[in-house]
Parts: sequence; structure tokens; C-alpha cells
Amino acid sequence: MLQPGTLTRTKEVMIHGIFWLLAAYFTFVKNPFHAQLYTPDLFYSTYVIAFAGTFYFHYLVVMKRVFRGFSWGKLLLGVLLSWLFFTGLRYLLEQVITQLLYNRVNYTNPDLLNYLMDNLHYSSMPIIFSSFLWLGIWFIRLLEYNAAILEENKNTEIKFLKAQINPHFVFNTLNNIYSMVYFQSENSLPAIEKLSQVMRFTTYESQKEKINLQEEVNYIQAYIELEQLRHQETGFIQFSSHIGQAHIEIPPYVLSPLVENALKHGRAAADSPITIRLDADHSRLLFQVANDIGTQKKDKLGGIGLDNLKKRLAIYYPNRHQLTLTRENNRFIAELTINLK
Repeated sequence: MLQPGTLTRTKEVMIHGIFWLLAAYFTFVKNPFHAQLYTPDLFYSTYVIAFAGTFYFHYLVVMKRVFRGFSWGKLLLGVLLSWLFFTGLRYLLEQVITQLLYNRVNYTNPDLLNYLMDNLHYSSMPIIFSSFLWLGIWFIRLLEYNAAILEENKNTEIKFLKAQINPHFVFNTLNNIYSMVYFQSENSLPAIEKLSQVMRFTTYESQKEKINLQEEVNYIQAYIELEQLRHQETGFIQFSSHIGQAHIEIPPYVLSPLVENALKHGRAAADSPITIRLDADHSRLLFQVANDIGTQKKDKLGGIGLDNLKKRLAIYYPNRHQLTLTRENNRFIAELTINLK
């Protein structure tokens, strides 16, 4: 659901109040240092009433309809209606009501065409001011609406990417456990227990916007242990981490795709282990995964996990991250740097 914008009706009314205070100040205060005020006469007062009436007729009635399927013809028709409204209201005030109350009129025997043309000038100010104020508030609300749409699209994309990540990991892990069960390995039950631990993470922690960095580390360690159980050996993965602050938070699944990529495409053995290094403090995170390139495997930045990682990094850390992939002497190195501040 889109959240309402910050420019509420109450704030809109406050903006109108500020507008009228400024209008009154520049109209009636002749000398602010000596508090000299302009005292309006009868027909200036009637003009102010006609001004305010036309202002809100144009603001509340005309502009709303003009921009409901905008066209220049509708705009011209709206301005014409506001001009006629001002002229009619002013005639009622200055030629009818003042005649009845004060036996005075502003125009003596006015010619209709001249009266209309004269009020074309006087009606321009309330119409223009009303139009600009309405457009300013409309533009602010449009910006807020667009921002809400972008935020909603971002959240939707993140949910979609997370939905892709979980089946991808489960698919790989179940294949591993299937192999152990098929060969009746004694590590089958420990692997299922580790998978249960991992699934608790994917079920609960992955739904959060941010998690503690240590939770992601625990997830990676469980993933590595599953791989070691499948291969029935240890030492082909070396994982070292140094977290300088206890409360560093990151989005879930930001680090693990690099580990998955190394295990999937790299060559892992005790004499040439996959090395994983994590260093993080309150301002910066560095995560590096290095592995030998297998003779029959091809390291590449591809697959569901890493494609999603690139998209999610662009969403969560725009212009604050760097993901580099290099090959050096048959060694593939993936390095991710994130500026946390």
C-alpha cells in the first residue's frame, strides 16, 4: 500500500494561511518600521472580497477539473469561467449590494463590454495567484507520489529477489543431502540438522529488512559445514572473520552468494583451499572470497544468486559499494566493499 504524502490537508491550509498573511502584509502595511497601515475604502473592500471569492472558485473548482484530463482548451475555458465569476461577483457587490446598503456604486452606468474588459485586468491577479499556488501544491504531491511509487517498486523487487534466493539455496542443498542419503553416508543426519538450522534463517531472518552481520556469518558457516559434510572432509574452505563492532546490520543474503559461487564454480581441495575473509567495522565492510579455477569449471558472475546480489546491492547501497571480480594466476577473487555510513 502506498503511504499518504507528508503534505496533508492541514499543511495545505497552513500554506494558504501563510499566503494570505503575506498578501495582507504587502497590501496594507505601508511602513513596517512605523506601523503605518493602509485603510481600505468601501470599494477596495469589495474588490478584496471578489478577489478572495474568485481565488477559491478557481482553486477549488476550476483547477481541479482542468487537470482531470488536461487540455489547453479546458484551461482556456476554466480561465474564462473564473473571469466571468469575478466580474459577476464584483458587479453584485459594487453595483447591487452597495447600492442597497450605502446608495453608492463603483461604476456609473457601465457599458457591458467596457465593464467586462476592465474586469479582465482586475481578475487576472486572483486567477494567476490561485493557479500558481494550486500548481505548487499539486507538484509537491506529485513528487511525493512518485517517491512512494519508487519505494513501493523497490520493496516489491526486493521481495521478488528474496523469493528467488531461497529456492535456489534449498535446491542446491537438497541435492547435496540426496547424494549423501543415496550413498548411505553417516553424515546424512548431521546434514539434515544443519539444513534445519539454515532453513530457520531463511524462514525468519530473510524476511527482515536488515539483520545483524553475525547472523549472516552464522548462515555462511552452516552452509560451509553442509558442504564439508557432503565432501566428507575438512580444510578445503578457510573462513576468517573480524567484526570490530557488535551491532553492524546488513540486508540478508548480501555475502553468501559469493561463497555459493566459489563452491559451485571453483576448485576446492586441502592443498588449494577456498579462502573467505571478512573484515567489518562501523563504517566499512570488506568481504573477499578466493578460489582456484577448476580445470573443467568456469568461474563467472552469473546464476540466480549473484545476479540477485548485484541488483540488491544497487538498491540497498547505491554508489556505496564496489564488487570486483579478478583472475590472477588461475585464482579467482571476488571482493565486495560496502561503505556502511
